[in-house]
Amino acid sequence: MTVCVRSNAPMKTISVCFVCLGNICRSPTAEGVMRHQVEAARLSDRILIDSAGTGDWHVGASPDRRAQQAAGERGYDLSALRGRQIGPEDFERFDLVIAMDDANVAALKAICPPAQRDRIRLLMEFAPATDIREVADPYFGGDAGFERVLDQCEAACRGLIAALRPQLIT
Repeated sequence: MTVCVRSNAPMKTISVCFVCLGNICRSPTAEGVMRHQVEAARLSDRILIDSAGTGDWHVGASPDRRAQQAAGERGYDLSALRGRQIGPEDFERFDLVIAMDDANVAALKAICPPAQRDRIRLLMEFAPATDIREVADPYFGGDAGFERVLDQCEAACRGLIAALRPQLIT
C-alpha cells in the first residue's frame, strides 16, 4: 500500500495524527500503540505521533479508564495523554490524519482545506489481513470492545509503519 505524504524532497520525518470522536478511547489507544511500535522499530526520531478528537467534550481529559486499563495490560501507557480537538491548522502540521471511522472522516473533511484532503485516511486501511473498515467505538460497551480496539490498532499500526518505511529513506 502506498502512502502519499508531502511531495517535498525525500521525507526525513513523517507526522501522524490519529482521530476519533472524543479523543479518549480509540485515538489515544492508537497513539499509544503506534508510539510503542515506532520505538521498537527505532523510528521515534522519524515518525511523530499525536491524537485528537473531532468533538470538544473531553479536551484536557485523560483517556477513558477502561482504555488505559486494557492498554496497560498489554504494556502501553496512555496516562500522559490528554484529549484535544483537531483543528484546520492540524492539516498543515500532520502528513497523515488517520480516522477511526467514516463519521470521523466526514467530520475531518468538513474542516480540512480542500488541497489537503488526501492526508485523511482510515486506520484500518493499513491492516491488510482484515476486511474490517472501521474501528468500532467501545465507549458505550464493555471491556471486550477495548480489547478489540487494541487488536485492531496493533495490526493497523504494524501495517502503517510498513507503509511509511519507504518514505523515510533519505
